[in-house]
Amino acid sequence: MPGSRLSPQDRQAIATGLAEGLDYAAIARRIARPTSTVTREIARNGGPARYRAETAQRATLRRARRRPGPTRLPEGSAQIPEGRDPAAVAEFADRFADLLTHLGLPRMAARVLSCLYVTDTGRLTSAELVQRLAVSPASISKAVGYLEAQELIRRVREEPGRRESYLIDDDVWYRSMLAAAQRNALLAEFTRDGAALLGPATPAGERLDTAAAFLAEIGTVLARAVIAGAAQKGARRTARPATSQGARLRSAPRPPPSGCSRAQLSGNSK
Repeated sequence: MPGSRLSPQDRQAIATGLAEGLDYAAIARRIARPTSTVTREIARNGGPARYRAETAQRATLRRARRRPGPTRLPEGSAQIPEGRDPAAVAEFADRFADLLTHLGLPRMAARVLSCLYVTDTGRLTSAELVQRLAVSPASISKAVGYLEAQELIRRVREEPGRRESYLIDDDVWYRSMLAAAQRNALLAEFTRDGAALLGPATPAGERLDTAAAFLAEIGTVLARAVIAGAAQKGARRTARPATSQGARLRSAPRPPPSGCSRAQLSGNSK
């Protein structure tokens, strides 16, 4: 049934479909599930070559046993609003972390990021993350260090003497996409230099020159789209100012990633 957990029979059907050489969409149709569910299930259990139904089922049961039960949240934590199903929120956070991991984020960093995302305040202390994710403080420290380096979260301390907490900004995807545009710009410049070195008339030089033009165009289009979207969001925010302290912190304007200006990204590449 769509929306419920995979059963042992579902997992056996997935293993059979892989053995028959079916693609993920065909397997999903066979068990009446979204393709994304099948993709996450296979990715988190060894990939298509190593997926085993029994092993995947045991791993799911282990994860369920490790998941902490209802606990009292530390003072100052955001409470789950009335009418929101805590189990459904936890399941969504798990699936979100699985997707982020599948897209390349380290597993623990993905869990921290998804945990912050489903918290209305968008902020948690290290102790709160340890409690919610049932992991060691060292694991949290490593994960938040990675996320800070990627500028996906930041440390905040509202008042002197209060513990630091980690905050996810409302503009996190804006900054992530600007960083992607910056990477494209750097790749375009590097491949353009390679084309000049090898000679644009040679096959290798032509290949690099084509790549440089493509990367430069994609980077420019992406940066312009992200900046335009941020401007629209800023206009909406002005019309409806933030009312909570957490929202004001998340909405505080931040500069583009270091070494990258809006003018450089939105302008034409040389």
